[in-house]
Amino acid sequence: MYTLRLTLVAFVLASLALVQGTTASAASGYSLFGDATLVHPGNASNTAVQLRSAGAGYGGIDFNTPAMTVSQLNDLSTDYIFTDGSCGGGSPRFQLNVGGANIFVYIGPPPSYTACPMNVWLNTGNLLTPASLVDTSQLPGGSFYDTWGAAQLRYGGQAITGIQLVADAGWMFGTQTVQVDNVMINSTTYTFEPAPTKDSCKKGGWQDFTSSPGPFKNQGDCVSFFANGKNDGDN
Repeated sequence: MYTLRLTLVAFVLASLALVQGTTASAASGYSLFGDATLVHPGNASNTAVQLRSAGAGYGGIDFNTPAMTVSQLNDLSTDYIFTDGSCGGGSPRFQLNVGGANIFVYIGPPPSYTACPMNVWLNTGNLLTPASLVDTSQLPGGSFYDTWGAAQLRYGGQAITGIQLVADAGWMFGTQTVQVDNVMINSTTYTFEPAPTKDSCKKGGWQDFTSSPGPFKNQGDCVSFFANGKNDGDN
């Protein structure tokens, strides 16, 4: 009963986050809302996103996902590290917007989704294998402990109109702070690195482009590429 009560409170806060959240910053493929900021470093990278919930506050990422149905979403994962608090109270979680409601995909060890360690980077692994547990209780015929395979059979033809990654359990911990990096949604990985510019070529940076849009012959070749407006951006 206690776990259920915590979950219901998390549901209310999640709804408030989606209604009240305003974009704090935006980049290719995602936008941040609430108390969410880019931080450095990330997990074996320069940048991650910090989601912070203090008291009744929240932070989240709203992904600009391509049109898809429930049956077409088969891979969902992230790297994460807690610097304040832990997982609990239904947070952090992915929210899959379906039919005006949400399918919740919780981060942390099931079935309680609590007791995540602090100060160590972990990876969730794929949270949407056929046997993975998800919360479909907001949808007709759903349940708190549903398998993704069953959810795909039941709701497979319905459109996913949005995907968010939210932290909002400050009410439980006082402060809950989690950093996330390398979020994978199907075949797309969100690294949160800024789009490269000609300045990225300087101080030997041109040698870091070992794959597209590189490799480059030298710094001048790299600068010329971006100065000619050939940069298509990055996630």
